[in-house]
Amino acid sequence: MIWLLFKEYPVIAVAGYSYIKKHELNPSQMSLFCKKFIKSSMILCLVGGFVWNAFSQGLKEDYLRAEQVKESFSKVYNSPSSFSWTKEGDFFWYSKATPLGNEFWKFEVNTGNKSRLFENKVLVSALNSFEGIEVKEDNLGISIVEYDIDENLVKFRFEGYEWDFIPDTGELLKKEKINNATRKYWGQSTDDKGGDPVLSPDKSLSAYIKDHNLFLKDGEEEKQLTFDGSPGEYYAVDIKWSPDGKKIALTKIRPAEVRKLYLLESTPKEQLQPKLHERDYRKPGDALPIKIPVMVNLEMDKVHFFPLELIPDQYSVHRLEWRENSQSITFEYNQRGHQEYAVYSMYSDDGSIKNLIKEESPTFIDYSGKYYRKDLNNGSEIIWSSERDGFRHLYLYDGKEGRVINQITKGEWVVREVLEVNEETRSVLFLASGMNSQEDPYHTHFCRINLDGSDFEILTKEDANYSISLSPDRSHFIATYSRQDRPPVSKVYSLGKKVNELHTVEIADISDIEEAGWTAPEIFHTTGRDGSTDIWGLIIKPSNFDPLKKYPVIEYIYAGPHSSHVPKFFRPNYYGLNELAELGFIVVQIDGMGTSNRSKAFHDVCYQDLKDAGFPDRKIWITEAAKSRPYMDIDRVGIFGTSAGGQNAAGALVFHNDFYKVAVASCGCHDNRMDKIWWNEQWMGKIGPHYEACSNTVNADLLEGKLLLIVGELDDNVDPASTYQFADALIKEMKDFEFIMVPGMGHSSGGSYGERKRRDFFVRNLLGSEPPAWN
Repeated sequence: MIWLLFKEYPVIAVAGYSYIKKHELNPSQMSLFCKKFIKSSMILCLVGGFVWNAFSQGLKEDYLRAEQVKESFSKVYNSPSSFSWTKEGDFFWYSKATPLGNEFWKFEVNTGNKSRLFENKVLVSALNSFEGIEVKEDNLGISIVEYDIDENLVKFRFEGYEWDFIPDTGELLKKEKINNATRKYWGQSTDDKGGDPVLSPDKSLSAYIKDHNLFLKDGEEEKQLTFDGSPGEYYAVDIKWSPDGKKIALTKIRPAEVRKLYLLESTPKEQLQPKLHERDYRKPGDALPIKIPVMVNLEMDKVHFFPLELIPDQYSVHRLEWRENSQSITFEYNQRGHQEYAVYSMYSDDGSIKNLIKEESPTFIDYSGKYYRKDLNNGSEIIWSSERDGFRHLYLYDGKEGRVINQITKGEWVVREVLEVNEETRSVLFLASGMNSQEDPYHTHFCRINLDGSDFEILTKEDANYSISLSPDRSHFIATYSRQDRPPVSKVYSLGKKVNELHTVEIADISDIEEAGWTAPEIFHTTGRDGSTDIWGLIIKPSNFDPLKKYPVIEYIYAGPHSSHVPKFFRPNYYGLNELAELGFIVVQIDGMGTSNRSKAFHDVCYQDLKDAGFPDRKIWITEAAKSRPYMDIDRVGIFGTSAGGQNAAGALVFHNDFYKVAVASCGCHDNRMDKIWWNEQWMGKIGPHYEACSNTVNADLLEGKLLLIVGELDDNVDPASTYQFADALIKEMKDFEFIMVPGMGHSSGGSYGERKRRDFFVRNLLGSEPPAWN
């Protein structure tokens, strides 16, 4: 019996052995201890099942500690999130959290002197002198817009108004009310039929649309320039004059019906009865408008149409622009399916055409996340970003002939962001990642290179993730670096032929969160499904972590291919993951294959297969991590996510229920045909059988495990019907699951109520404990 006990519950044996070692028991004490210990252990095992392994996790005191973590782990001080420069670039200012509240500081670049921009108590006194305003020094809540160093004038926004403040005198002036324009819905279609006349550069002429055609007015004289416009094929109001005022460019559009998304608000604040909301919401496979670039040469009285056969099956035709010499226009063409992307030019004298850039891919071109184009010297050269060699790099094109002059950057690493192109020095400043094989491949570093590809330099050296703030004249920069296990440091450097460190601006103070029990997450990596590519992620433990316990594992997932998602900067309690861990879990986050910011091959795994979501890599990663961490119980693995992560979390129980046992899915796009067109066609391409193959809804019969679905009834990002249809399919398959629809809520993880229900669900189904009785 004893042998079976220790065989089935080895953690009991480890705990007993640890107690004997710690207390240095003599033989008689050891004999007595063993009898009592074995008797107690057998009772626990027989009565409580796996309760021993749970070690009473998920109790009310754990929930209370999680709430304490939410507040105490936020106390990171002296860690600015951004910097603002004066126009001359000799000073910058920033705000930082301190134990006394948010403070505002200025820093002189040449001397390294820093001082308070103003004393909080002076501004508080000035603000509180205005009727109806009552603020405290530790909670100012202002947003600084500008700082004039010469006048020592601080311009800021507060409670809907602009304010001017002079710290030296304490003088405060309330200025204009801020005109907060109504936030436009992201998917709203623009009205391209009606608009005001557009004046020529010298304001002597005006062009406008009338009866679906282009008209010109010179004084009181009106002239019709096109005659073939109609309601079904009209000229659009986005009229562009050439710089010399002698030509006009615009588009002719064949419209397509826009799908509507209808949302019923059950509990509107302003009325008793429900309210119906309507949104423009195109979905994969919907018809799209067809656009034809048109050029009107007023001097020659000619109209040139771009040949439609060269831009078939359009997803978009956009960025219609004149060259500075007024001789030609350029525009970009994105083919439906995102496997062809082109830049064209058309000349104003004869309408001749040149294909300047043509990008092709057998999978997809990531136009939504990796696009970069900058025209130099009136378009004689173009800097273009491409993944054609397997990594995102920059290329220099001849902007007239449409040929590659040279590849600017190259290597098995990726350009992440272009910060500055200096046409005089013919150099580029940019962020890149993956250059150092001994470092996390997602760490961004500040780099410089010449346009001809020479003199490539990595300007930042720490093993960390960098953000950069450039001075207006580009002679200096501020570099802030950190990792999830390394607090932020901000330094200022000179940026000449050589880079020199000048001053340390701030070093983050994390003593309070360490005192509260915060420990750095483990950064872990191992090879993925292909046996050669490293997969990176984080392991987060509770503050009362005990290596002798067994902890269920919960993965926070977001496998959206538009980026990578495991944080690389210092972010304690990111997304509340430390709070969740406090309940008695090991929480992990992983970037599997199919996400961005690695090689093109790494990214292409998602192509027409969003259900993959990197799961083969995730399962390997968790399994490998557990081999050296016996406290990770991978027989009890949960998962949760929102939006694409909601699709992923539910998909874990549909397609990978051999590994994942419990899931909470919020606002998920459970069938990609139900979601917005741009995001889903970017990765899935045109509608085909692969959409059904990836659908949680279509494959609902495969679901095994415990599932909680959460959705907001007013979600206008992911159609909530996607969740409803998945629930309907589960019901038809007689599957057990739980469902929460949050009235009045939009795209969300469920708010504070949803958060509590998610935690309770994991406690009940992974720990086997009953959550506190909240009522």
